[in-house]
Amino acid sequence: MNQPEKSVCPQSQPDWKLAFPVEVPRDQYVGRRDFLKFLGLTSLAFVVGQFWIALRSWFRRRDEQPAAKAVVALEQVKVGAALSFQYPGDHDTCVLVRPDEKTILAYSQKCTHLSCAVVPDMERGCLNCPCHHGVFDLQTGRPIAGPPRRPLTRIALEVRDSVIYATGVELRTV
Repeated sequence: MNQPEKSVCPQSQPDWKLAFPVEVPRDQYVGRRDFLKFLGLTSLAFVVGQFWIALRSWFRRRDEQPAAKAVVALEQVKVGAALSFQYPGDHDTCVLVRPDEKTILAYSQKCTHLSCAVVPDMERGCLNCPCHHGVFDLQTGRPIAGPPRRPLTRIALEVRDSVIYATGVELRTV
């Protein structure tokens, strides 16, 4: 014998289920248009975020030129000597070298590979990174050997009244 189908009468359903008739399988279905809309808006948000970061960085770099700072008297730096100093901030260590009578150079002391301190080797005419055996040219700051691929950040110098001043930071990529 066939049994009559059980019918779900509205009275046996809780009130909230009658007010919010949601079918679980249909509720979890995501249509192609909805997915593409979500994907497009997310991608747009990432692109806008990257432009915002680039603009803030550009304006910050343009507005923040470090002030000139007296480093040392010229006669205190002998030919073939090196000296450490902080520029532009108190935690930014730089190295000043005087390879000959007419040349005075300064670079950031952070290696461009993993920020280890570089050490001048005046006899060989280079700056060495002891962490990973990186070598930079003393005259240009460009990498010669080892893992570093970018040149050291150069510090612009001026000599006024026999005093060496650090006047700016030259960021270089090549």
